[in-house]
Amino acid sequence: MKVSCLQENLARGLSIVQRAVASRSTLPVLSNVLVATEDGRLRLSATNLELGITCWIGAKIEEEGSTTVPARTFVDLINTLPDDKVEMELTVRTQTLNVRCGPFNNDIKCIDAQEFPPQPSPELEDGLTLNVADLREMIAQVAFAASTDDARPVLTGVLLEVADGEMTMAAADGFRLSVRSAHLSSPSGQAIGAIIPSRGLAELARVLSDGEETVSMVMPSGRGQVIFRAKDVELVSQIIEGTYPDYKSIIPNGYTTRTVVSVNSFLKACKAADIFAREAAHSARVRIIAGGELEPGRLEISATAAETGSNETIVDATVEGEPIEIAFNVRFLVDVLSVIDTPNVALETSTASSPGVVRPVGRDDFLHVVMPMHLGR
Repeated sequence: MKVSCLQENLARGLSIVQRAVASRSTLPVLSNVLVATEDGRLRLSATNLELGITCWIGAKIEEEGSTTVPARTFVDLINTLPDDKVEMELTVRTQTLNVRCGPFNNDIKCIDAQEFPPQPSPELEDGLTLNVADLREMIAQVAFAASTDDARPVLTGVLLEVADGEMTMAAADGFRLSVRSAHLSSPSGQAIGAIIPSRGLAELARVLSDGEETVSMVMPSGRGQVIFRAKDVELVSQIIEGTYPDYKSIIPNGYTTRTVVSVNSFLKACKAADIFAREAAHSARVRIIAGGELEPGRLEISATAAETGSNETIVDATVEGEPIEIAFNVRFLVDVLSVIDTPNVALETSTASSPGVVRPVGRDDFLHVVMPMHLGR
């Protein structure tokens, strides 16, 4: 193998794939990045067997070939090289990669590419075409609600369903639930359902660049994988086996109080309360009071810490229904308010022991359910 490419492009490609490198593995090759020539471009791939990321970059190819390079050494080295042409030449007999750039001359010990796990090419013709902007927004509004506890593996994933020209993502951790839907520009002929690890989706949102408009999603039969393919990037994730809980049964059918507040004001109030709620499992008290003819309704959020002190913030609100006092994990409220892009948000509540529902005002494609906490006196 003998190739050359720009340092800037190589550094960008490595930054995309390096997150899939196995941090601890009994297979040394999984700590490496596959570097291979393919169709006139340079292919960079990394995998930890659960998640695989491939990136293609422009390169001048003088001799075809492939090898796997220790990821940490390679990334650190390329990031220190000047913004110039990088020339790489592999000595196959010793599996040594010579990397030259300006005055820098380096030799890196590699592992034969034949030891790297094979990554079959998907048949993208049968794939589903998704809008990148919508997909990234959906992931941002849902993935954070997935569980980080491996005790229930299905809850560490995001349920992705496609039916009747609509795609829905849902994630829950037992204390909160996020559901987001979007219409598909090119509807799928068949219904799709899969549980995708939330980490894989978070990485997908990271690697998809702003310049890309669409991404293809395909689930090859019998492989237990989902593959997302954009112009220069491909991400392969294992699918989590199991049955996802019936999340629709968690969503309340109605409410007795609906409170509309400014997202920005509510978010700042929650962040202030969380400073004092940290000691008490992030529990904050929310009091909702309807207004009169001359005064607006208000939402009061407060938190108390034995060691730190106390906090109370009053936010003007439009309140329909009965006054209520309810406690929530304020960290959960901060998480959901941070991903809402409308000016106002509605909080729907019924009783102090019933879940609250957060909805962006003016949009019906997103909702977030938060379980209440015990109201201590």
